Amino acid sequence: MYKVFVNDAPLVLTNKLSETVNGEYFPLNGTAILTAIDALAKKKLETAYIYHPNHEEILKKFTKKIPLDVAAGGVVTNKEGKVLFIYRNDKWDLPKGRLDKGETLEECAIREVAEETGVEGLKIENYLKTTYHVFKRKGKYMLKEVHWYAMKTSYKGKLVGQKSENIEKVKWKGPKKIKKALENSYTNIRSLFEIDNFH
Repeated sequence: MYKVFVNDAPLVLTNKLSETVNGEYFPLNGTAILTAIDALAKKKLETAYIYHPNHEEILKKFTKKIPLDVAAGGVVTNKEGKVLFIYRNDKWDLPKGRLDKGETLEECAIREVAEETGVEGLKIENYLKTTYHVFKRKGKYMLKEVHWYAMKTSYKGKLVGQKSENIEKVKWKGPKKIKKALENSYTNIRSLFEIDNFH
C-alpha cells in the first residue's frame, strides 16, 4: 500500500480491496487517476483509493501518468536533541530536495540539508521512511517520492535558509516547539515524528 498525499488528503494505492471501504474508488488508468487527484485537490473528496491486484505494478502504472520526482531529506538532530526545521510557503517543513544524476539517496539527503539550512558535519544514522505527495510543476501533476533519513550533527554555527528555495527561517526545535510546528506542517512530515519511527 502507498499513501500519496494531495495537499493533506490521502490517495491510497492498494492491492487489498478490504482497504477501500470508506472513500471513493478509482481504477488504475490515466483519466481516473487525474479525476481522483483533482477531486482531492479541490477538497471534494477526503480519501480516494486506486486498486490494482499487483502491488509491484501499482506505482509503476501510476507513475506512467504522474511522473515521478525523486528526492531525499533529513530529520536532523543536534547535540541538545533538537530537530532542524525550515519555514517556507507558510508551513514548517524539513529540508529535502531532488536527486541529482549520479548521486546516491544518502548523498542527496546530506547535500540538500546542507544547501537549504547551512548546517555542516551531517552524519546519517539510519533510513526512516519514504513519503509520497502530489504537486504541480508548470501546470502538470508530479509525484514526489521523498526518502527520509535520520541524521546527527554537532554543528553550532549560523543557520542560513536557502533564498532561491524561498526558505524564510531555519530553526532548531525541542519537543514542545516541534509539537507546535507540526500543527502547521504537512501530514507526511507529521508521519516522520510518529512514535514508531523512533524505537
